[in-house]
Amino acid sequence: MAAPFYRPALFALDPEQAHRLTIRALATWGKAGTPLAMRPKGKPVRIAGLDFPNPVGLAAGVDKDAEAIDGFLGLGFGFVEVGTLTPRPQAGNPKPRLFRLVEDEAVVNRMGFNNGGIEAALPRIAAARRRHGIVGINVGANKDSDDRVADYAHAVTRVAPLADYVTINISSPNTPGLRDLQSQPALGELLSASDDARRAGGERVPLFLKIAPDLDTAALDVVARAAIDHGVDALIVSNTTIARRDSLRSPHAGEAGGLSGKPLAERARQMLVAARAATGGQMPLISAGGIDSADEAQRRLDAGASLVQLYSALVYHGPGLAARIVRGLRR
Repeated sequence: MAAPFYRPALFALDPEQAHRLTIRALATWGKAGTPLAMRPKGKPVRIAGLDFPNPVGLAAGVDKDAEAIDGFLGLGFGFVEVGTLTPRPQAGNPKPRLFRLVEDEAVVNRMGFNNGGIEAALPRIAAARRRHGIVGINVGANKDSDDRVADYAHAVTRVAPLADYVTINISSPNTPGLRDLQSQPALGELLSASDDARRAGGERVPLFLKIAPDLDTAALDVVARAAIDHGVDALIVSNTTIARRDSLRSPHAGEAGGLSGKPLAERARQMLVAARAATGGQMPLISAGGIDSADEAQRRLDAGASLVQLYSALVYHGPGLAARIVRGLRR
C-alpha cells in the first residue's frame, strides 16, 4: 500500500508535534460537520448490548482528551475509544516520549497517561454529535495516586453517564506499578470497585478490561477468571508490549516504552487465541495490535475477535485506513 502523499511533511515533524497537528485538524473537521459520505457501510456487530455499525474501532491513546470524536467517526470508524483519562490532569513522562520506528512500521511510546483530566474532557464528550458510532471512554489512575483502586472507581463514576462503554486500562507499561493490578488480590478489588461504580447511577454501563500482551498463560487465566467473576463485558487484547524482537531495524528500537505496530501483530494474534481459550468463549474479545489491513483484521475476526482496534497503522497508512478496512471486510 502506498504511503499517503503528505507523510514526508508530517514525518519531518517531531512525532508528538505531528500527532497534535493531526488531532487539531480532525477536531476542526469534526466540528464543521464530517462528510458521512466517506463512511462505508459496514457489517453491524452487537456485543455487550451495544450495536456497533462496523467492527473497526479507534484504540485509546490516539484521542487522549476527547477532542476529535466526530472527526474520527467521520473517517469510517464504527467506534472511537477516547483516553486514557485520569481523575486529575497530569503532564506525563518527560519528552521525548514518542518515537517512530519507520523501518519497522512501528511506534514506541512512553507517554505516561498525559491528559487534561476527566473533568476537562467531559464537556467535549457531551458536545460531540456521535453520529453513527459508539464512544468508549478509557480510564486510568494518576501516577502519584495513593489509592489507585479509588482512582478507577472515581473515574468510572464520572464518565459512566456519557460513555457507551468504559474501559479499565491496567495494562500500560508507562505508569510504574500499574500492571501489578493485573494480579490478585488487587485485580479483584479493582474490578469489584469498578463494578460498584458503574452501577451507582442506576444504569449499568458496559465495562471492558484492557490487558497487556506480555501476560503468560497462568497470569492470563487469572485475569480471565476475575473478569468473568466480576461481570466484565469484554476484554481488549491487547496493549503495547515491553518485549523487543531481534529483527527490529530502527535505531529507536531500544527506546524504553511500549512497542506497537506491525511487529506486535504476531504476539497480538497469539494473545487473542490464548484469551479465547482462557475465557472459554464466555465474553467478547476486541483485538488490537498490528492491524494494518482488511486481511489482518479478518484474521483476528476469524480467530475469535468480535471487534478490532487501530492505532499505529494510521501513522503509516493514513486516516483513510479505517474506511479501507471496512470495505475490505465487506468484500
